[in-house]
Amino acid sequence: MYFTDRGIEELQSRRGDEEVTMAWVAERLQEFCDLNPEFETPVERLATWLARLDDEDD
Repeated sequence: MYFTDRGIEELQSRRGDEEVTMAWVAERLQEFCDLNPEFETPVERLATWLARLDDEDD
């Protein structure tokens, strides 16, 4: 198991039954980047990937 998998599994187990909006997720990602600017690039890549999941060109 990768280290990041543990965080993903914790997220799923703690909050897996909740429903949230994409606006809420975007706000949390922005807040995270404000607190941890060294992670801005990977968070931006994740956000871009999520935003473009349904694009047929990619």
